[in-house]
Amino acid sequence: MSTDPATDVRDLALRAREASYELALATRAAKDAALHAMADALLGRRSEVLAANADDVARAEDGGTPANVVDRLRLDDDRLAAMAQGLRDVAALPDPVGEVVRGSTLANGLELRQVRVPFGVVGMIYEARPNVTADAAGICLKSGNAVLLRGSSSASASNTAIVAVLRDAIGSAGLPADAVLRVPADTRETVTALMRARGLVDVLIPRGGAGLIQSVVDGSTVPVIETGVGNCHVYVDAGADLDQALAVVLNAKTHRTSVCNAAESLLVHADLVDTFLPRVVTALQEAGVTVHGDDTVARLPGVERADDDDHAREYLSLDISAAVVPDLDAAVAHIRRFSSGHTEAILTRDQGAARRFVAAVDSAAVLVNASTRFTDGGELGFGAEIGISTQKLHARGPMGLPEMTSTKYVVTGDGHVR
Repeated sequence: MSTDPATDVRDLALRAREASYELALATRAAKDAALHAMADALLGRRSEVLAANADDVARAEDGGTPANVVDRLRLDDDRLAAMAQGLRDVAALPDPVGEVVRGSTLANGLELRQVRVPFGVVGMIYEARPNVTADAAGICLKSGNAVLLRGSSSASASNTAIVAVLRDAIGSAGLPADAVLRVPADTRETVTALMRARGLVDVLIPRGGAGLIQSVVDGSTVPVIETGVGNCHVYVDAGADLDQALAVVLNAKTHRTSVCNAAESLLVHADLVDTFLPRVVTALQEAGVTVHGDDTVARLPGVERADDDDHAREYLSLDISAAVVPDLDAAVAHIRRFSSGHTEAILTRDQGAARRFVAAVDSAAVLVNASTRFTDGGELGFGAEIGISTQKLHARGPMGLPEMTSTKYVVTGDGHVR
């Protein structure tokens, strides 16, 4: 690499652009073979990847990095196996490239088709979580895109090892290794250069904390698909099955705290203050969760009093805000005020209440009688996801293969003139 980050990023983007031309013409069989080769290589070279990750984890722990961030960074045999399985799952999905979105024969005889096509070159800027490196590489390759991966410096060793493994596998399968390229993470200037590479990079996807996402949205001249933080709410309605509700709340909060689809806010209907509220607070506390409650919830032992900042926070830890609401409309108003627009859930046996909640809540995903942890590309059958979009243009919710394409119109005539 040169001493000029902008030149380095430009050179990488030009290599990715050349690779994207070949990928756009690749058959599904060729792409799927590459994905299986990538999965095999991750497992076959697991010791290399895990050793690099151990270096990152040790450095993070020595630097006093919070435990929840270290958890996002850490790889083990199970997580590496899940990364490989995610690549195989993507290979098993239909190829979106060439899919006809709509088509018709016009009155003048022209045949019109709108078909899916790759973006071309996708840039990813993301924090910690080296599993994103494999997920993004797999989804971009299957959808015909080359990808520039700019992970965080905290995961530099892990990402370097993973990208090297994936590039070797792609090349061995007969596709261009430059379909996957790592942007160096040793200086912040490479992020700026990637954000300013308009014309070389077709779309940029930030994935990480609120600060990272906002800085990319504010500073990028490349079009951005915004993935959002997750202040996810669970509302327990008066008509809930209380045993079921308890299990769902505990799963949504404690299954894995360091991810964006973990529940961060609990709302309980006022009719359940005496029956359900003490039960759920006690269960959360027994699971190690610190509850930050409004005036009603804070009357219970061990609950810390919450302010507006607590209700708006994405904790990513064993913490949750809690509030009592008089009715469903008040729950919706609370969500509208504090939600990040990621995922909200209602727990109720009242189908009318469920329908009203689904219609009134404006978030990327709304769940009924299910944990917020299901807002995930893999869980919803999309294969590994590249992120969860909380914006409303182009893509919203978990972004799988179709969301990583654009479209173009193909018009076929027989000497037609206008």
